[in-house]
Amino acid sequence: MLFVVGTTALHIPRLDLKEDERAGTAAVYRELLRDRHVRLFFLGIVAYVGTEQSLANWMSQFLSTYHGVSPTLEGAHAVGAFWGLMSLGCVFGLLLLKLLDSKFVLGMFCTGAIVCVALALFGAREIALFAFPMTGFCLSVMFSVVFSLALNSTPRHHGALSGILCTGILGGALFPLLVGLLGDWLGLRAAMSTVFLSLAYVLGIGIWADPIIRNDTVSLAKLLGWSKVSRAGERPT
Repeated sequence: MLFVVGTTALHIPRLDLKEDERAGTAAVYRELLRDRHVRLFFLGIVAYVGTEQSLANWMSQFLSTYHGVSPTLEGAHAVGAFWGLMSLGCVFGLLLLKLLDSKFVLGMFCTGAIVCVALALFGAREIALFAFPMTGFCLSVMFSVVFSLALNSTPRHHGALSGILCTGILGGALFPLLVGLLGDWLGLRAAMSTVFLSLAYVLGIGIWADPIIRNDTVSLAKLLGWSKVSRAGERPT
C-alpha cells in the first residue's frame, strides 16, 4: 500500500509510445510469428528461463540426494549464493557489454555456464557447492542479451515483439516440471543434465544471430574515464 501511495504521489511524465513501440493488432502478431527468427528468439527466452529456474529449484534437492547436504543449511546457502552471484554478474555483464560485442559476451557466459553445470552435476561435494552458485553468475547476462539481439534483429513491431518474448518466461514453469518428471524416471542427475541442451541452444543464438544494430563498444580506457595518455606518460587533466 505504501508503494502504491508513494508512486501515485510522484509526478511521472506521460510517455507517448511510437507506433513501432505499441503492442499492435492480431495481424501484427501473426506477421511476427511467421518470422522464423522471432520464433527462434522466443525459444531462446524459454530455454534461458527454464534453465535458470530448473537449477534454482532443484540444486538443493540434488545436493541433498547426492552429497548428503542439508537443504536448510548448505543447500539454502547455495541457492542464496546463486541469486546473489546472478545480481553481481548483471553488473559485471553491463561493463563487458560496453567493451565487447554482445554475441561474444553471450557465448562466453554460456560456455562458462556449461562448464559450471558439468562441475556441479558430476563433481565432488565441495566442487558442487561452489559450481552451482557460479552458474547464477554465468546465467546473469543471458536474458538481456537474447532479448536485445531479438529486438535488434527485427526492423519493426518492437512493442509486439517484446510481448512475445516476455511470454517466453513460461519456460520457468515447464522446465522444472520436466526435470521433476524425468527425475522420477531416470534420476535427478540425468534429469538436470537436460539443461545442457537449453544452454547449447542459447549458445547457438550467439553464433547465428545477425543483429541489424550491434551494441556500441568503447575502449577500457574510455570506460574508466581516461583519455589518451600523452607522450610524456602523464595523465591529461
